[in-house]
Amino acid sequence: MSAIAIVPKGSESACQDLALSPGVLSGEHLFLTGMTGSEASGKMPRDLEQQFHNAFAKIGEVLAEAGLGFSSIVEMTSYHVGIRDHFDLFAKVRRDYVCDPFPAWTALGVAELRRPGAVVEIRAIAHKKKPT
Repeated sequence: MSAIAIVPKGSESACQDLALSPGVLSGEHLFLTGMTGSEASGKMPRDLEQQFHNAFAKIGEVLAEAGLGFSSIVEMTSYHVGIRDHFDLFAKVRRDYVCDPFPAWTALGVAELRRPGAVVEIRAIAHKKKPT
């Protein structure tokens, strides 16, 4: 089965530097790299709600590049630094993006993430239906 890299415009250089694809389309599934809530400039906001919205916005860019939307997400995993301190806020923001039928979701507390200041990283798998 072949794999196709999904790289939103403007992120090509960063992807080359890190040797990763924001998304990989394989068969009928799009696998998304974990996204943190940094700004386009690379700066990590101190405001947690802004981090959460930024991470979902990045997911949305990858989905859109593949011709998909948030309703295509079938599985989501979120990694949280200080999960008990912000879980309710994260769950509230998440509901702005996911819809019924809701994706399967696992939320994990972790000691740290690669990006300094990041409190969440979200990865997802989306399903792309074949044209009929």
